Amino acid sequence: MGSPPHSHGHGQGVSSSGSSSSSSFMENLMGLLRVKIIKGVNLAVRDVRSSDPYVVVKMGKQKLKTRVIKKDVNPVWNEDLTLSVNDPSIPITLTVYDHDLFSKDDKMGDAEIDVRPFIDALKMNLESCPSGTVISKITPNRQNCLAEESQIVWSNGRVVQDMCLRLKNVECGEVELQLQWIDLPGCRGL
Repeated sequence: MGSPPHSHGHGQGVSSSGSSSSSSFMENLMGLLRVKIIKGVNLAVRDVRSSDPYVVVKMGKQKLKTRVIKKDVNPVWNEDLTLSVNDPSIPITLTVYDHDLFSKDDKMGDAEIDVRPFIDALKMNLESCPSGTVISKITPNRQNCLAEESQIVWSNGRVVQDMCLRLKNVECGEVELQLQWIDLPGCRGL
């Protein structure tokens, strides 16, 4: 009469679907955008005679910040902040704060960066162009925060965009920065 084999469900069970979150992250990722925060110019005074400014850069859920520079309304950061880009239609917001030890940090203005012209330039075939070729120019208008014309340039085999942003919601101040692209192996690219 042999009894049936014991199947009390001690098998391995069904494992997860097999797609790890890191691979789907890479599949959605276009690449990395390096935002070099160069310097602040004529920033607002928020303490007695000066400010202790730092910059916060946000894109979607990502949030990065520079170091604090003490008592300087013309700070030089020269700091690279690297954002991962999935959707270039999401603007980057840049906010300058005054660092306070004993109270909430005061805002010293903000600006928005539209990365789409830069991404469009990256898609062009520029390998044969001489270094220094200006790919496009973005002029200041009411829709953007540019203080002066911003040029996207083919420089030493890569596309760079220098921009000077006029801060909004504040009496004065500008921030100079540069955009650069980093291709990542394994991501979907442009």
